Amino acid sequence: MRKIAKLVAGLFSVLLLTGCIGEEYDYSPPSVTLSHSEVKLADANINWEKDGTVKKTDSLELAREQQQAIVKAGQENFVNFDSQDFEILDLTVSVWRDGEQIHLDVNRLKQFNFPNEKGEYLVEVNLTSDFGTAQYVGNIIVE
Repeated sequence: MRKIAKLVAGLFSVLLLTGCIGEEYDYSPPSVTLSHSEVKLADANINWEKDGTVKKTDSLELAREQQQAIVKAGQENFVNFDSQDFEILDLTVSVWRDGEQIHLDVNRLKQFNFPNEKGEYLVEVNLTSDFGTAQYVGNIIVE
């Protein structure tokens, strides 16, 4: 009986370890969308140390080039990452209008509200994580 118990325990351990070894993790920077409004943001400046991705660009110019998305004034949104195999150290959301940056409050659930004032805005999301930094931008019209 002892031999059978040891054999079963050994077989179970091998199967358990095989599952861990066979897993693949995605260490690339995530894509970002703003839920509720379904705005997909473009990758701007990236320094993702985990996989070596580095990208530098004029973020506001890139934001202007994005297709405008319509959102509602004061609408609640969430920053949504397509994958999150990293720890968020800091997450900020801001909008730009006429060269002025307006910081939006982001809670621990990655939730924020668009401005109440109608108009055209460039949106910027800055992420600092244990894997590196990433910036995402978009172009919105608040109605």
